[in-house]
Amino acid sequence: MCACRNRAALLATLWLLAGSESAAQPQPIVERVDVARVIIDVRVVDDDGRPIRGLEPDDFEVRIDDEPVRVESALWVGDDAANADPSGVPLESTEFAGFLEPQDRGQLIVFVVQKSLVHSRAVGLLRLLMHSDRLLARVAPADRVAVLSFDSHLKIWLDFTDDLDRARTVLADEIMFGRPPVLEPEDEPSLLATLSQDEGRRTWEIQEALQLLGEALEPLPGAKSVVLIGYGFGELRVVLGMVGSSLDDRYVEARQALEAARASVFTLDVAQADYHTFEHGLQMVAEDTGGFYVRTYRRPPRRAVDRVANAMAGRYVLFTERPDVEPGEYPIEVDVGDLDGTVLARSTYVAR
Repeated sequence: MCACRNRAALLATLWLLAGSESAAQPQPIVERVDVARVIIDVRVVDDDGRPIRGLEPDDFEVRIDDEPVRVESALWVGDDAANADPSGVPLESTEFAGFLEPQDRGQLIVFVVQKSLVHSRAVGLLRLLMHSDRLLARVAPADRVAVLSFDSHLKIWLDFTDDLDRARTVLADEIMFGRPPVLEPEDEPSLLATLSQDEGRRTWEIQEALQLLGEALEPLPGAKSVVLIGYGFGELRVVLGMVGSSLDDRYVEARQALEAARASVFTLDVAQADYHTFEHGLQMVAEDTGGFYVRTYRRPPRRAVDRVANAMAGRYVLFTERPDVEPGEYPIEVDVGDLDGTVLARSTYVAR
């Protein structure tokens, strides 16, 4: 009995000593930062697509789920962004990524050419690609461009590069009359790091290709611009004798991937028609992601191309308070009050 009591007393003493020693040790500090802000990339342009500069946070009105949210900062990022923070950290392209974007990093631009041998589409595409060099007119030295195409499947012609002469040759000539080269990922940033040419061969729909592109762009820092040159997409529908098109879940997945990547899509419609069935897809992907749609029929291709090139020259990065909402997807509305200009921003906010 005595031995048992002594053993119990010894164990209790050791436990107390261990507890006091543990209490005396400094506890590790876990640093946690809760970001309670929303990043919204916004372009404000005139009728020719030229950015309207000089706006301040108070000039913007933002509503999420039809409720106003305060705009705390408005950072201009563009070809003359004198007020950009050169010490900013290029964070990944998540909901709160890329707010501090160093000016010397440039922007990422992807050209996607949707090919078709149908006469009414091919003629318009050839006409536009004759002026494709103008799409590169506003590309800054620090910017990087990539070129893809889609016909029966997704093809990668050029990974991100600053070689604009090579990009001009691919757009103006090789896409229509050549074969894509075998590419390997080289320098960063790279699409090929997450999007292989073999994976592109397994795509069957342009919506699927856009989803893969968005997923490949999402890990890369900052906002991106995608220029989609094509004739559209959607599912053909006949309702009450009227022919039209609709968008299904494949488009929803593509839109979500592009929005997560902070990719604004500018669409150039090459179909030779005042109206056609599949233009709805081009219009929706531009509206939803913060770009715009341009019809090239019955207008000079140079003017359509210049409007897109102008718009890509710069944007505002708004830093707003986070709305008090349940997890889900909510509409975003951005306005600039009485200013005479067009405001372009993504259409949804995803609360997690």
